[in-house]
Amino acid sequence: MLNILGFWKPGIWELLIIFLVVILIFGATRLPKIGKAMGEAIRGFRKSVKDIDEEKKEEDPKDNPPTPPSE
Repeated sequence: MLNILGFWKPGIWELLIIFLVVILIFGATRLPKIGKAMGEAIRGFRKSVKDIDEEKKEEDPKDNPPTPPSE
């Protein structure tokens, strides 16, 4: 099934088949390790993006107006 933009939108059966193929390729014992590694990679990427944003704010304070003091 194609949606308006022309991309494939998988249904439940397609997702099930993809999941079974992944299990056949990697094996059920390695899937948790792969998931953990992907989660750590995503966390590391988010942390690096956050660090870069904080560095930009520290370097150029004129672009970032000061926040009003909280009570």
